[in-house]
Amino acid sequence: MSYDISALRKFVSPEIVFGAGSRRSVANFASNFGARHVFLVSDPGVVAAGWVAEVETLLVEAGLRCTTFTAVSPNPKVDEVMAGAELYRASECDVIVAIGGGSPMDCAKGIGIVASHGRSILEFEGVDTIRNPSPPLILIPTTAGTSADVSQFAIISDPNRRFKFSIISKAVVPDVSLIDPEVTETMDAYLTACTGVDALVHAIEAFVSTGSGPLTDTHALEAIRLINGNLEALVANPSNPVLREQIMLASMQAGLAFSNAILGAVHAMSHSLGGFLDLPHGLCNALLLEHVVAYNFPSAEDRFRRVAEAMAIDTRGMSGTQVKARLMTRIIELKKTVGLEARLKELGVTTSDIPYLSGYALKDPCILTNPRKSSLRDVQVVYEEAL
Repeated sequence: MSYDISALRKFVSPEIVFGAGSRRSVANFASNFGARHVFLVSDPGVVAAGWVAEVETLLVEAGLRCTTFTAVSPNPKVDEVMAGAELYRASECDVIVAIGGGSPMDCAKGIGIVASHGRSILEFEGVDTIRNPSPPLILIPTTAGTSADVSQFAIISDPNRRFKFSIISKAVVPDVSLIDPEVTETMDAYLTACTGVDALVHAIEAFVSTGSGPLTDTHALEAIRLINGNLEALVANPSNPVLREQIMLASMQAGLAFSNAILGAVHAMSHSLGGFLDLPHGLCNALLLEHVVAYNFPSAEDRFRRVAEAMAIDTRGMSGTQVKARLMTRIIELKKTVGLEARLKELGVTTSDIPYLSGYALKDPCILTNPRKSSLRDVQVVYEEAL
């Protein structure tokens, strides 16, 4: 009996504890992994919000030693990963905990890889390059969007190439993800908007990806529905705990979808852009989203119709052209309501940058699962439209 390998789908996920207060079980999980000395990764913003001190206290009260590393940029850099791994080894740590947004979580993943291999993080770019198991990894996300806490992606910035590279492997899926909506209450409205739109892009790209399937579709569509129905209200009322929980749930579902279905051209182009200009990842995604939807629509019309329906658009009796127009209008309206309507040129991108950006976007693994095959010129045109 023969089988079609392209039809097979696998699904990887960490152990997830979801709900208000779940962060407080961090010491219990660390102890379950046999921890004696925890390496805690975060960044200055999360320190200022008070969450790092709380985690340190929880660990120390449980009788665990703790070394804290917070020298992490908004787009974590190669030398930060290497410095973190050096401190991890010098301190003889045995479990990694990260609390923060995508940057500390991705940095923590990189530190784990380097600590277990003793080689530069640059050597692990690409898919399935990791040979040795990383130390146990417990992640506590403080933003509702990046989903690094459930994904098999680590995104690291290489300043020498002005490029963000991807490490994709089930070896970087954390062991435990403590998803606690309470810790997102210290996010401001702008960060809430950026990360919320990032989660929307994750869900849309995962649903139309060539790697999508029944294991990811339900997560992707539910994430789209939750973000469409709650993000605008949350940005207007950032302290509402019910809305926070809905968007945190959406972010988690979007993460489970894209970690397994992979992504598409928005992320390939956004990684290139974020590495080039050191911009917030969610903002880069937001600027490109409707332009990539327009480009991809003819190759996945039925899928985009279901995306539109998840965004509360009644598509009955509509032609494909009408669905595309209504979907793009709704995306632009949502972005405008949450305050993300800048253009690339306002952020300093010029026409002369586009060939450089496009070259790197085409090398990004996310482009491989985009529903429409993309040439260099195709990518350049989409960037030009987003200027």
